[in-house]
Amino acid sequence: MTRTFDHTNTIWCAGCGHFGVRNTLVSALRDLEVPPHETMVLAGIGCSGTIQNNVEAYGYHALHGRVLPAALGVALTNPHLTIIAAGGDGDGYAIGAGHLVHTFKRNPAMVYLLMNNAVYGLTKGQDSPTATPSHETAEQGMDGISLGLALPGTTFLARAFTGAPEQMDRLMRAALIHSQQRRGFAFLEILSPCVTYNDTYADWAGRVVDLEADDHYDRFDRAKAFGRVHEVSEGGGIPTGLIFEGARTDMATRIMVKGAVAPAHQPTDVDAHLDGYRDLMAEYAV
Repeated sequence: MTRTFDHTNTIWCAGCGHFGVRNTLVSALRDLEVPPHETMVLAGIGCSGTIQNNVEAYGYHALHGRVLPAALGVALTNPHLTIIAAGGDGDGYAIGAGHLVHTFKRNPAMVYLLMNNAVYGLTKGQDSPTATPSHETAEQGMDGISLGLALPGTTFLARAFTGAPEQMDRLMRAALIHSQQRRGFAFLEILSPCVTYNDTYADWAGRVVDLEADDHYDRFDRAKAFGRVHEVSEGGGIPTGLIFEGARTDMATRIMVKGAVAPAHQPTDVDAHLDGYRDLMAEYAV
């Protein structure tokens, strides 16, 4: 099974972290032997939103900020697919923030790759919701990991850095496996610097703190994870690694009637539905 990639078709600048995200995703899908026809990549707006054009899989380009409800629809319609939603920090934490909150709460079996560069790169460098206070903004940057930890429905929260490819590769595989095993929503934020408008490679490389490197860290304890994330962030660091894992059944399994066939696998032959249609019309005629 091959997954081809033509670098000349991308809109990404040379050195953009999104190249690493795409390559890691493709490598993980290949190593986990997920065939392209069983893979669905949905993407949002901006530079990160073009990743689905560069992965050999079914693809869908969602409306601005709406990639998660679109991916949720796929997850409920055809839960047999490996479903990957992808987007940037503007798409996911600004116009799409409400959808992120409810996806955390619902816990569908899918992966969300959020590429965070703290800037709107496609529209020439405005601060995004994750930007730190500066001369341009007095707002505090948003932290998606802390948000996820605050919601009791979450089951997988991780953060990687494109400057640490081995960690990113491991977390990508873990996120895909979490989803494939129907444990729910795997949220993987990836620090992916924009070399044109916000080159943070050197800054972030000096601030990332891999929580998994601490032998005493317990990723299954939500309260302690929240406290450690807050401690690292308050000290100027950026916590990375597989930060939290919870145990909860995915949404489709919870709502699907036992033995029912998923909508995408329902028979489409007209004759198979005629009797049911006639019974329905008879009920209305009464």
